[in-house]
Amino acid sequence: MSQTHSHSEQHLESSDLLKDIVIGMSDGLTVPFALAAGMVSAVKNVEIDQTRLIILAGIAEIAAGSIAMGLGGYLAGKTEADHYESELKREYYEVEHLPEVEKAEVKELFAEWGLSEEVQEKAVTELMKDNDQWVNFMMRHELGLSKPDPKRASKSAFNIGVSYIIGGLIPLSPYFFVKDALSGLELSAIITLLCLFVFGYFKSKLTGIHPIAGGIKVMLIGAAAAATAFGIARLISDK
Repeated sequence: MSQTHSHSEQHLESSDLLKDIVIGMSDGLTVPFALAAGMVSAVKNVEIDQTRLIILAGIAEIAAGSIAMGLGGYLAGKTEADHYESELKREYYEVEHLPEVEKAEVKELFAEWGLSEEVQEKAVTELMKDNDQWVNFMMRHELGLSKPDPKRASKSAFNIGVSYIIGGLIPLSPYFFVKDALSGLELSAIITLLCLFVFGYFKSKLTGIHPIAGGIKVMLIGAAAAATAFGIARLISDK
């Protein structure tokens, strides 16, 4: 009696949304955290409302950072779409005006796949019957390009910008509830480093990296950024 074993392959399908969240959240957690740490060090001897100054500086950074990151995401998405359209027009031109050259390129690709000359010829003949399918084949298999979402640029800008804002508010939030800037920094460090670890843990788990090691790595990067900002600000303010 034969037995049929079902095998389910589990691979991560990295979505555009996931990429945007990782980009926005990682910078949003790290940059405002480092900025606030540097501000605490710089204003420690200044007779002003230190927490208010840190909050205002942090909000300004989050606003500017989210816009800059969102714009970067938009431009990246727009560039990808423009590149695809440019290559698509070129392929249609070549199929219409240089069919023999394109046919040779397809046969060369099939040969690399290990298909016999006879099968290559039959496959190319079938493919050449429909210019749209022929062009799509060349775009995907010769150039390695897939048709991008036409709304990708605006979606990316929104996703990255919002993720940056959410990430940035986490290290800044403790300063709203304390009067002493140093106390705010201590709470911010605990909360932010914990969030960085959790963020790194799940990001690493999704990408197949050891989650604990990934979480620690992301947390240490954030801690190093904040410590560097704090140290530099102290050196400058002490002079």
